[in-house]
Amino acid sequence: MVLKRLDVMGGENIFRVRLDDPNRNVIVETMAQGGRRSVMAQRYIPEIVKGDNRVILIDGKVVPHCLARIPKAGESRGNLAAGARGVAQPLSPRQREIAEALAPVLAKRGLLLVGLDIIGDYLTEVNVTSPTGFREITDQSGFDVPGMFLDALEKRLQ
Repeated sequence: MVLKRLDVMGGENIFRVRLDDPNRNVIVETMAQGGRRSVMAQRYIPEIVKGDNRVILIDGKVVPHCLARIPKAGESRGNLAAGARGVAQPLSPRQREIAEALAPVLAKRGLLLVGLDIIGDYLTEVNVTSPTGFREITDQSGFDVPGMFLDALEKRLQ
């Protein structure tokens, strides 16, 4: 499984732990700090080697490209801050399906900008405080993510 602290970002405090790991309990205890910190346990998804895909939603609309954050060799964290390589690519049919299902619901809740993390066929995170990837997607695909965001923001301010 993968254990993550919920109050950090950028690949910090993410552990891949096996059931028979002799350090499993101490890892959980250390991360949770006696119950003062929230920790999430997530099934390990082997497709992480192909990338932790950041899909961006802007005011209920889906950006047509994602940023696949591909872990470096020997690593299971798909975070740019942890050395992953960012590769912009068109959304897969499954990524589009997930994003289009969530986009109107999240926009209706007032969320202007959301980053979905998808590994393989699975949604793993919904990021509302640090949905990154604008620059990399724009630079590599030519799709103007900042322009889409500014248009949505202007529309909301009118």
